[in-house]
Amino acid sequence: MTVTTEPTTLTSEAIVDLCRRYTLYDWSVQEDVRPIPVAGAKGVYFWTPDGKRYLDFNSQLMSVSIGHGDPRVADAIARQARELAYISPFCAHAPRALLGQKLAGLLPGDIEQVFFTLGGAEANENAIRMARLYTGRQKVLARYRSYHGATAGAISLTGDPRRWPSEPGIPGVVHVLDPYHGCHRPQDSADEALGRLEETIELEGPHTIAAFILEPVTGTNGVLIPPDGYLAGVRELCDRYGIVMIADEVMSGFGRTGAWFAVNHWDVVPDLLTMAKGLTSSTVPLGAVGLRRPIAEHFRTHMFPAGLTYNSHPVSCAAALATLEVTEQDDLVGNARRLGPVMAAHHQRMRERHPSVGVTRNIGLFGVLELVRSRATMEPLAPFNGTHPAMQALNRALLDDGLFTMVRWNTVMTNPPLSITEAELAEGFAILDRALAVTDRAVEG
Repeated sequence: MTVTTEPTTLTSEAIVDLCRRYTLYDWSVQEDVRPIPVAGAKGVYFWTPDGKRYLDFNSQLMSVSIGHGDPRVADAIARQARELAYISPFCAHAPRALLGQKLAGLLPGDIEQVFFTLGGAEANENAIRMARLYTGRQKVLARYRSYHGATAGAISLTGDPRRWPSEPGIPGVVHVLDPYHGCHRPQDSADEALGRLEETIELEGPHTIAAFILEPVTGTNGVLIPPDGYLAGVRELCDRYGIVMIADEVMSGFGRTGAWFAVNHWDVVPDLLTMAKGLTSSTVPLGAVGLRRPIAEHFRTHMFPAGLTYNSHPVSCAAALATLEVTEQDDLVGNARRLGPVMAAHHQRMRERHPSVGVTRNIGLFGVLELVRSRATMEPLAPFNGTHPAMQALNRALLDDGLFTMVRWNTVMTNPPLSITEAELAEGFAILDRALAVTDRAVEG
């Protein structure tokens, strides 16, 4: 019998109907789901079976870092699938060996050993497990404006409202305030944020705290860039109290900020660094935890009691190797660094032209606009954990005009693939410029 590998000829309507009927969409009330049917993608664009094209201004989930449909990665996946599609994680194989070696050369400081997972949430799950085993302590500090994944442990670490339906969650997680600057609050100084963190450490008991996990640059909670001195101060506090510092670079890693990893901007080396998304540009699932030498040495003589059937999957490792090669060959980290000021100029232009744009931020190609009801009061256009008809209308206007991005609460994300050109970046902001007329009409006064 012949196995069919050709794509189907389903219409857009049939694809949506079958997906809604037979599959469950995440973070959604199912009867409200209206997915975009997708037939293909290339570079910074994807399109429907009917031929409507979208500029991907969010790299899907901030993860398609090298752009869609790169044949170099597709060919590497195909070659590996034909050669060795799967083998037990208790075995050794060339893609695993070479990827581990490659990452050791890219990761900061003495992080030179990795544990492979299926994605970012599993990486964070295993990082806190490692920290607890290494320190013999149980508590984990995490920040309120954070997202670390949707599995049981990772959602407990998450500080934002996506955590609430899963509470009480795993025991031992303590949330702390992070340095924040936005529409309704000025930037905290590093000293203010570090003072709050140290007070929490003292009140909880330093001898009970295994780890502090944080996104070096916060992602979906607003692309929050820490003030200078903050990450270095966190490193010093963790050293002083024997706490494992975990940097969640699932979203910010692999060039998004204009450096291989966000911590590189502040010359800080965490004890554990979690990664996923850009590791394979989301072509296939893969995540990892990078371990600094003392923790890696601990597990040379102590069992690591964890495992995954697809740990070090050969096809995923091959995809990651090819993705990293493309990133280097095309100088995508450099492209993100060069286009960072270009994005900042577009942001400034949006603020000058549109009274609904209150605050803008970016580091590399990691950017956000915060929309307001009034420049005088800087009240967010949508409330915390809520929406507003104008934000919903803005999202519709963007999609109608061929721009796909994340519109969440009062924010609009600007996180295109790192392969984007200056002209394509301008195309995206031209669409955003037109659509912001919708939110301008909601500005008070």
